[in-house]
Amino acid sequence: MRGIVCRGLRLKFVAGLGIAMAAATLPVCAATAHGIATETSLAVETHDLSSGTQATFSITVLGEDGLPAKGAVSINDHGAPIAGIALNSEGQATSVLNLIAGSHTITAAYMGDSTHKASSSVSSDVQALTGGTPNFAVSVNPAAVSLTAGQSGTVITSVTPVNSGGLSSPMFITLSCSGLPDQSSCTFTPETVEILPGATAPITSSMVLETQAGSTASAAPVARPASNSVAWALLLPGALGLGGLAWGGRRNPFLSRLTLLALLALVTMLGATACNPRYYYYNHGPPPTLPTPSGIYTLIVTAQSSNGVTAITNYTNMVMTVK
Repeated sequence: MRGIVCRGLRLKFVAGLGIAMAAATLPVCAATAHGIATETSLAVETHDLSSGTQATFSITVLGEDGLPAKGAVSINDHGAPIAGIALNSEGQATSVLNLIAGSHTITAAYMGDSTHKASSSVSSDVQALTGGTPNFAVSVNPAAVSLTAGQSGTVITSVTPVNSGGLSSPMFITLSCSGLPDQSSCTFTPETVEILPGATAPITSSMVLETQAGSTASAAPVARPASNSVAWALLLPGALGLGGLAWGGRRNPFLSRLTLLALLALVTMLGATACNPRYYYYNHGPPPTLPTPSGIYTLIVTAQSSNGVTAITNYTNMVMTVK
């Protein structure tokens, strides 16, 4: 929706009369953008597994102009975020998650962008079955973060036990993430969480997302180390010996070929030394720092446990926007 601000008549001085007359002019109008309203739709498809229920969430966000929106969507359960995902060029996104046993009220909340307003879908009720196999579910809060290159952000990752009463010993779960852009990283504290037999409360871990600011100027070259006397002790006699071979090679064809081979080896060694990273570092300084590329990225947060025979892997999504 756009609001129009206009100014009407203006005074005009008539030359020679010294009076001011009201002159009709074209309105001076300025359009101020307030954002395009959006509509978010959510479709949920469930599939029962031995350990619970797997749900596929299909999301579409369109502007009131009929064009697809862009940005991040948070998938919420009873109002709390459990996952986030970025919309594609058609304003659509799909996420597959495992739900813990019980009733769930799922909504998709579009977070808006510079030209689109936020909106939320109609809620969908899902009843997840209770399985007999020990398992767990993983979720993130918040489901999306926005960072300027060089900043860091913290996301709380929660691991919720499922059927932990069937455990005969603690279950250890390792957390990791993927889908990061270049020049960025993620760190979990702790990286491994523990589910005790019979536990029901979620276990949390802090995930820190790090981005890198760029620099265009190289640092000044560092001071070169003192010359190595051992290197000179080897290089000087070698150079003299090479000269002797060259002198003797004028009369002996074998020595001539040997001189050429030795000269080729020396040139190769000097060339490799001048082009290696150490040489570049001492003569040009450290290279410029590259920034984390701007964009909207869907990250995959993975939680994996193994008892030595079988592995249990669950995951969720989140969105990182780099400005």
